[in-house]
Amino acid sequence: MVLIKEREMEIPVIDFGELDGENRTKTMSLLDHACDKWGFFMVDNHGIDKELMEKVKKMINSHYEEHLKEKFYQSEMVKGLGEGKTSDADWESSFFIWHKPTSNICQIPNISDELIKTMDEYVSQLHKFAERLSNLMCENLGLGQDYIMKAFSGLEGPAFGTKVAKYPECPRPELMRGLREHTDAGGIILLLQDDQVPGLEFLKDGKWVSIPPSKNNTIFVNTGDQVEILSNGRYKSVVHRVMTVKHGSRLSIATFYNPAGDSTISPAPELLYPSGYRFQDYLKLYSTTKFGDKGSRLHTMKKMEYGDYSV
Repeated sequence: MVLIKEREMEIPVIDFGELDGENRTKTMSLLDHACDKWGFFMVDNHGIDKELMEKVKKMINSHYEEHLKEKFYQSEMVKGLGEGKTSDADWESSFFIWHKPTSNICQIPNISDELIKTMDEYVSQLHKFAERLSNLMCENLGLGQDYIMKAFSGLEGPAFGTKVAKYPECPRPELMRGLREHTDAGGIILLLQDDQVPGLEFLKDGKWVSIPPSKNNTIFVNTGDQVEILSNGRYKSVVHRVMTVKHGSRLSIATFYNPAGDSTISPAPELLYPSGYRFQDYLKLYSTTKFGDKGSRLHTMKKMEYGDYSV
C-alpha cells in the first residue's frame, strides 16, 4: 500500500457548546461520524478553564527547560545521531503521571509544588470532560450511558494518567521519528498540545493527515484499541506518529482515560452480530421481513439467540 502525505484534509471539530441547545442532534451526529469514520477529532467549548490550560503548558515547558533539556541532548541517542547513526528510539523527552486510581505526581523528580497543584486542577476538570465524552459515545453506540465507564472500571474505577512529552529540535529530522507509527493501547486519549510547533500525524484512507497546532486550547481526541474492541470495530483506533522538526520544540500533554488493569474488556453484546442460529430460522424470519429494515431483523435474531421467541 502506498501512503500519501496529505496536508489539506479538514479535521472534524465538535463544538460541545452546541450539545445543550437546538443543535444537539446535529452535534451528536457529527461526533458519531468523527468516531466512526476518523477515529480522531478536535473539541472546542469543552468546559475546561483555558487560562488553566495555558498555565499548565507554560509550567511544563519551564520544567523541561530547567530539568530535562540538558539531559536529553547529552543522551547517547543524540550523540549517535550527530555521527549519522540511527536507532529504534523515539526523539522525545517524556515522563508519565498517574492520577487515578492512585496518584504518583509527587514522585516525579524535581516537580514543583505549584506544578503539582496546577496539574491536579487541570486533571480534575479534564476527568469530568472524559466522563462526559464517554457517556456521549455510549449514547451514539446505543449503549447505556455509563457503559464505557463500567467496562473500564476495575475494583477502583477506570485508570487516568498523563504522558508529558517534549519533542525537541532535531538536527536530522529525516533520520528520526519523534514517535514511531503506532495505535494507542488504551481507551480515550485527550491531548493538550503545542500551539506553535507541528509534528503529529494520523493515517486516514492511506494518507498522512497533519494535525495542526491547537489554537485557542482546543482538545484533540483520539480513540484507542480498547474502544475499538468494546464497540466491536465501529469506532476505530487509528495509526499515528510524531515527526521531528529542525526548528521548534513541540509540547504534548496526552491524558488517557483507560481501563483499569484488572478490568475485563470484550465487545458490548448489544453491538455483536447474531450467532449460533440455524439458517432456516433466518430464512423464515426473512420471508416476512424482506422489505423491512435489516437492522431490526438482525436484532430479532439476536433476541432469538438468547431464547426469546416472542417476536
